[in-house]
Amino acid sequence: MDENRTTIEVQRYLDRLANLNGDSDAEPVISALLGRSAQRLQLLCAGLLHRQYPRLMRPPLGLAAEELLSAVIERLLRALRQTRPETVRGFFALAGKHMRWELNDLARRLDEQDVPVNIHDFDVAAPESSDASVGVATRRLLDAIDQLPDDERDTLDLVRIHGLTHAEAAEILSVSTKTIQRRLDRALTILAAILADLDTPRSATNEA
Repeated sequence: MDENRTTIEVQRYLDRLANLNGDSDAEPVISALLGRSAQRLQLLCAGLLHRQYPRLMRPPLGLAAEELLSAVIERLLRALRQTRPETVRGFFALAGKHMRWELNDLARRLDEQDVPVNIHDFDVAAPESSDASVGVATRRLLDAIDQLPDDERDTLDLVRIHGLTHAEAAEILSVSTKTIQRRLDRALTILAAILADLDTPRSATNEA
């Protein structure tokens, strides 16, 4: 897949969409936009599912990346009738938000069991082990990501959630790799503060 060409063509569809008023005229452009970006969206879905919600891939749900993509496409079809992102960054940020919401909805229905978390060992890319139930801690993490400032949220979403390299994220966000690292550091600091109540003090962990 040619990432540069995908980015250019997605931007062209977004530009066309921004100049349309009627829903009937927008529908074919939205469909073409989602069709052109589907391969990249599926990669993002697969990365998020494998890294954040491996539990949903096992019975009884047995969720596959293709199924998640289908649900996200449906969400985006509805969202793009009301929201018109102006940039590729805005489009993939919107897609990432709906991926998180879809997975949170599925996880909430499947399992309400909480899982203890030690914030010192908390890995944003895999906050719970693959053998653990999908719990409140993971859902709270993804909810907390939505509270981050736009720059930090988009960066964390691309690098730590979807597994893109710093260079790939820098290309999508039109910034340097150093800026990506700075934003990532700020995002993790903010998340640690938001999720401080999930922290298990080291002394308590050692005593146990």
